[in-house]
Amino acid sequence: MGRRENPVDYTVPERAKLADFLRGRRANAEMTYKQMAARTESVSAATFERAASGTVVPSWETVEEFIFVTAVEENSHPEYVMDRALQLWIRARRATRAPFYVRQAPDPALLSTPADFLRALRHQHVWGGYPTPGEMERLSGPGNLPRTTARRIIAGEMLPVDAQQTVAFLKACYVAKAADLKDWLAAAIRVLHDVPVRSRGLQNWVLAHQRMVLQAQAEAVAQASPPSQAA
Repeated sequence: MGRRENPVDYTVPERAKLADFLRGRRANAEMTYKQMAARTESVSAATFERAASGTVVPSWETVEEFIFVTAVEENSHPEYVMDRALQLWIRARRATRAPFYVRQAPDPALLSTPADFLRALRHQHVWGGYPTPGEMERLSGPGNLPRTTARRIIAGEMLPVDAQQTVAFLKACYVAKAADLKDWLAAAIRVLHDVPVRSRGLQNWVLAHQRMVLQAQAEAVAQASPPSQAA
C-alpha cells in the first residue's frame, strides 16, 4: 500500500479549491500519481502530486494533463470539466499573483472614455489571473501581441493599436467567447469615436466588430445544437 498523501494546504483557499478538484479527479479515476505519469510524457508523478497539494498553483499545461490522464468514460461532459478547471486555476492565480484586488470582471458596456477602456483592460488582466507578458505573447501567437506591448498596456502606458491587438490581449486574459469579445470591440468603437488620432481608423474596428458578431452567432448556434449521436 502506498504512503498516505499529505492533507491539502488551505493557506490560500482558492489554491486549495483547485487542489481539491484535482484530487477528486484522481480519486474518481482510482489512479496513483505514478500511474498518471505513465500516461503522459510531459508531466512527472512528483509534478502531478505537487499540483494537487495546495502549496502551489501549477501551470495550466500541468492542469490540462491532469484532466486528460484522469478522464474516465463515465464523464460525458469533458468540456465542462476543462472549463471548471480553468476557472479554478484562474482564481488561484488571481489570489496569489494579482498586485491589486478586482471585485468582479469589468463590464465593457459601462466604459465611456479611452481612460476607462485602458483601466478596464488592466482590470481584466488581473481578473484573468495576471498572466505575464511572456505568457501573453505565447498565447497570442507570433506577432499578435509582443511582450513589450503587453507590458505597456498592463502598466497603463498605452492602448492596443488596433482591434486585432485588443482581441489578442483579451484572449490572453482568458476572454475567449466571441459574445464577450464583441462587447469589448463595441466599447472600443464607442470610446475612440471622438479621438481624432484613432477615429480615422475606426472603420477597421467596425469591421472587426461585425466579424465578431457573426462569430458569436455561429458559436451560439453550435452551442444550442445537440451533439451528434454515434451510430
